[in-house]
Amino acid sequence: LSSNEALLNLESSIFHKLIIYVLKKSKDILKNAHTLSKIDVSLGLADVALKNNYCCPKIHKKNEISLVDSRHPVIEKLLPIEERFVSNNIKINTDSMQIAVITGPNMAGKSTFLRQVALITIMAQIGSYVPARKANLSIIDKVYTRVGASDNLAEGESTFLVEMNETANILNNATSNSLIILDEIGRGTSTYDGLAIAWSIIEYLHNNNKFNPMTLFATHYHELVQ
Repeated sequence: LSSNEALLNLESSIFHKLIIYVLKKSKDILKNAHTLSKIDVSLGLADVALKNNYCCPKIHKKNEISLVDSRHPVIEKLLPIEERFVSNNIKINTDSMQIAVITGPNMAGKSTFLRQVALITIMAQIGSYVPARKANLSIIDKVYTRVGASDNLAEGESTFLVEMNETANILNNATSNSLIILDEIGRGTSTYDGLAIAWSIIEYLHNNNKFNPMTLFATHYHELVQ
């Protein structure tokens, strides 16, 4: 009849002793955990870099993104064995090639390309090698994105309003050290209204005197491309 009580007392006693031991050794445990976590992250990044043929990025003070034979680190691993990810190049900077307008049919890889450049930039800044043959990058303060069609109807925000709010946030907060990724601006409204919005945004990003962030701008608007 008393076995359950005895069992509980024994468990409580052992647990209490463990707590006291951990408290006494807490500094050593935390120090080891801190050291092991650094080793764990470094080994993880090194393992991925070796297995997937990543390169060591060069970091420059000049605001630029220059990638040769770059790949999307996730999608290249998810493709069926008979398919191969087609690597690609990009070169943009704040001096002479600030904005890249990317176009093409549906499923051509526009969104993949945008996300790929952002991911590679972030990977480089956390100290990782990157999926490319050659990479010259600069330190960015933030990646700003306007990607995909979403709404927030419960709060009274249509697809178009969400799109405009996100775009306004980018235009109000980005700096010359930011990377902006805009995917299909103007889709939430009529064709010519959407074109006018996309046109004015890309002109503002290029022509204003306050900032000149590196920008990738994917669009279906042929007039904008011309």
